[in-house]
Amino acid sequence: MNKRLSLVLLLIVTTALLAGCTEFKDPIYDNSQGFWNEYIVWPLVSSITFFKELLGTYGLGIIAVTIIIRLVLLPLMIKQTKSSKNMQEVQPELAKLKEKYSSKDSVTQQKYQQEMMALFKERGINPAAGCLPVFVQMPILIGFYHAISRMNNTPEINLGSFAGFALADPSIFLAILAGLMQLVVLRTGPAMDNPQMKLMMYIMPFMIMGFGVVLPAALTLYWVIGNIISIIQNLFIYKPWNKSKTKPVKVAKTGGPKK
Repeated sequence: MNKRLSLVLLLIVTTALLAGCTEFKDPIYDNSQGFWNEYIVWPLVSSITFFKELLGTYGLGIIAVTIIIRLVLLPLMIKQTKSSKNMQEVQPELAKLKEKYSSKDSVTQQKYQQEMMALFKERGINPAAGCLPVFVQMPILIGFYHAISRMNNTPEINLGSFAGFALADPSIFLAILAGLMQLVVLRTGPAMDNPQMKLMMYIMPFMIMGFGVVLPAALTLYWVIGNIISIIQNLFIYKPWNKSKTKPVKVAKTGGPKK
């Protein structure tokens, strides 16, 4: 689990670094060259523009495209949530395995890994399922940043405002709102049941706030809408109100469950 958390944090940092790569301040047109422009940035720009023409503002266009993207990713997100839920359900059995194979020698640890993977296979758990949505969303998030930045640097495009916020400029209010909503997403999801994931629960909101105060409000709006969808998803799939009915397993330092 620590490796998974490290991977997520690494991907977030990588996203921040990639967001500063070349061309993000250049105008964007339908004839812009390059794989990234042709298959990621321009499709996002044209989709936002299409819904802007249909709904009246770029803000509504961004909301519409965000909802569509999240609906496309919904099966993957549901699989992630269910996998996390199943992972929590097998924690008592994992604790017993840790106690059974408490020795740190390579032979014992190999047997532990084999039995653990057999347990995952039996319960239909894919340990990598939690990271896959992050991998999928990274290009979209970076693409959104480039789309918004380049639309803002295209003379023919005026992003305008939405709900009183200038979409081309950073918004402290939206940044704080996005961070708080990210906290709600994590508190209603599987992170609350996992001590290692709780660290991410407290880091992620501050990271999003930090990005939000320097990035265009249009991108922060994408985060806000995406978090609203994630909260709804958690309420229907993970059912956080049932957490109080199930006591978390406490594991002793020796690896066995406490009574």
